[in-house]
Amino acid sequence: MKNRILVLFASLPILFSCSSDDYDEQPNPDTQQNAVRLASNATFGNILTDAEGMSLYFFSRDTKGESACSDGCKAAWPIFYAENLTLDNGLESSDFGEITRADGEKQTTFKGWPLYYFANDNVEGDTNGDKVGNNWYIAKPDYSLMYAEAQLVGKDDQGNPINFKSDYTPGDELTFYLTNSSGRTIYTFINDKNGINNFTAEDFSNNDIWPIVSIEVDKIPSILDATDFGVIEVYGSQQITYKGWPLYYFGQDLTRGDNFGINFPAPGVWPIANTDTPTAPAAN
Repeated sequence: MKNRILVLFASLPILFSCSSDDYDEQPNPDTQQNAVRLASNATFGNILTDAEGMSLYFFSRDTKGESACSDGCKAAWPIFYAENLTLDNGLESSDFGEITRADGEKQTTFKGWPLYYFANDNVEGDTNGDKVGNNWYIAKPDYSLMYAEAQLVGKDDQGNPINFKSDYTPGDELTFYLTNSSGRTIYTFINDKNGINNFTAEDFSNNDIWPIVSIEVDKIPSILDATDFGVIEVYGSQQITYKGWPLYYFGQDLTRGDNFGINFPAPGVWPIANTDTPTAPAAN
């Protein structure tokens, strides 16, 4: 009996040792997170955050890929920069870049949009900056469209730039308008009707001048209403509509942020689209 008891107790340290090894293999809560994380938010879906889970934002005025936020603006919207850019799964390094701002500081960009924090976000998961001024939006990785705010700039007869206001008269004014996710300006055509494209030729021979917008619209900034968007068929191709207006790009907008179509061939023939755009008229 004594020998049996000794054998039993001799085996106990082995059992305890195995349990200890299993415990050591558990995840370490202090493991360093990636510089940019992909977080799931109950309101916005997938959003971009920093390593600590603090939300990141886009600014509508950064249409040229440069930061339009400085001085007092930067105090409310601190810039985000990651020198060692590590990314969560689901994010592509090709979508990220960096700029050197006018103040000499560096800033990380996503699809050409500089990234910011909001000073009134206090804890991980806060998204208090979304829709502030209707030009700050939570940074999502999968926006179909963006809502820009910039000076409209057309060209005169000699090809020189000329500023236009939102009513398409010459002058200086910031105007809101739709772009694609990479900042390319989107237009409507004054001669179209609700759900009817009156411009595109059946053989698409004029599509290089005013290409139709055929992206899938599923993720949009919070100021936009998803029910305002639709899809029509144009000679076998799909075209997106907004408030019934078929949407187009301008073939001569070659650089990010260009909106030269606003006075081609005359001011207001190809208006931009924004939340003030009236519903397209029905066809007779």
